[in-house]
Amino acid sequence: MDTIDLRSDTVTWPTPAMRAAIAEAPVGDDVYGDDPSVNELEALAARAVGKAAALFVPSGTFGNQLALFSWCPRGSEVILGEQCHIIQHEAGAASVIAGVQTRPVDAPNGILPLGEIRSRVRGDDIHYPPTSLICLENAHSSGRVVPLSYMAEVADFARGAGLPVHLDGARLFNAAASLGCGAAEIAAKVDSLMFCLSKGLCAPAGSMLAGPADFIARARRRRKIMGGGMRQVGILAAAGIIALNDMAGRLGEDHENARYLASRLASLPGLSVQRDALDINMVFFTLPAGVDGEALARHLRAGGVKINPPENGACRFVTHYWIKRAHIDKVVSLMQAFLQGRA
Repeated sequence: MDTIDLRSDTVTWPTPAMRAAIAEAPVGDDVYGDDPSVNELEALAARAVGKAAALFVPSGTFGNQLALFSWCPRGSEVILGEQCHIIQHEAGAASVIAGVQTRPVDAPNGILPLGEIRSRVRGDDIHYPPTSLICLENAHSSGRVVPLSYMAEVADFARGAGLPVHLDGARLFNAAASLGCGAAEIAAKVDSLMFCLSKGLCAPAGSMLAGPADFIARARRRRKIMGGGMRQVGILAAAGIIALNDMAGRLGEDHENARYLASRLASLPGLSVQRDALDINMVFFTLPAGVDGEALARHLRAGGVKINPPENGACRFVTHYWIKRAHIDKVVSLMQAFLQGRA
């Protein structure tokens, strides 16, 4: 990349192999179901996560909202974490698209206490919106990974309560790399899941929604309603195939680079790294007292580095395929110069 971009793993460019595949992709009309590249990607994705079927969708937000739209009757209620992506970063879409009410649980690390979930399931009372879905997120946007044992507990409870569980698995393969398991082992704990191709896997766009065949059939119809019935979209699916075949297995390198970045940042005076949030490719830290985060962002931008300024007092740097150790060393050197210039 021409610049060192640590804002997110959404900034990744497609690899040269992806660009070549895009140029040569066989395509058809996916709404008619005859785009061979999309069909191949959907079959590959379903196998990768051990589900009966999968559906290509434009984005992660689209996939999550399509899941709610396909599982939940209008006017029902969804239980999910207060800090999850569906609540915090999807523009209130659950109320607009699925017409559902969200009932959040405080879960800053992605762990919704089972007792809190149990207490929020509505009884059969005409005054209450009926509970229709439980949502989890793994890996969590806090940079932490949710244990399989916890997911199994939620699955057992949900099964007994007659409720499906949907997983926001935007960074599913990061979670799998961190847990040392296959993506299908995580997916086995939920009824449906969404995962992104366009984050650490480097595809230019697209996500997958996977689950039972009848659920995906409903979702395909609702995808059309939401305007996601794309035509010769095999040019994007071709990159998604490479993302699953070639990129999902290398994410451990990004995690190692994140830990290296964390260790280098921790050496800077006054800077505090959240070492308990280093499960995947994200590094969270706070700046020394009195340091202007906006000024730091401008300083780094002048040196060819893009970051987001602090949010709620914390900075987040994200490693990915295009970030190597030499880039990390440059970033830390620039930060050190900025901090010393203030002394």
